[in-house]
Amino acid sequence: MSPITVGTVVPSQTFRVTRLDLVRYAGASGDFNLIHWNERFATSVGLPDVIAHGMFTMAEAARVVTDWIGDPGALEEYAVRFTRPVPVADDDRGSEIEVSGEVTEVLDNGRVKVMLTATYEGQKVLGNAVAIVRVA
Repeated sequence: MSPITVGTVVPSQTFRVTRLDLVRYAGASGDFNLIHWNERFATSVGLPDVIAHGMFTMAEAARVVTDWIGDPGALEEYAVRFTRPVPVADDDRGSEIEVSGEVTEVLDNGRVKVMLTATYEGQKVLGNAVAIVRVA
């Protein structure tokens, strides 16, 4: 890997999210909130459809950093703000979350700050998504 400096681009990835992914995540996390699996309920509370779990979306975005650095344990800090939901249709295609990142600061002790951008249909779904990663 070449030296990591401010402006280093983290390779973008696109993650597909299906209703099956939501069921699996609900089972693993214990989050069976109706908005994540019951379309009738989700639309009755003003959502466009069933929505992906926020923590699921957050985890997918983190994969961009851990895949780039090659070590999930190198992710030392991670925080996001949820800005909009990711609706997931009841079809075979589901939805796509696009994630990109860029190093915005070189910190001490071989660490860097990475700002992530996660979008669904061109609109941000995570705001202020910041990862602190150990690179050396």
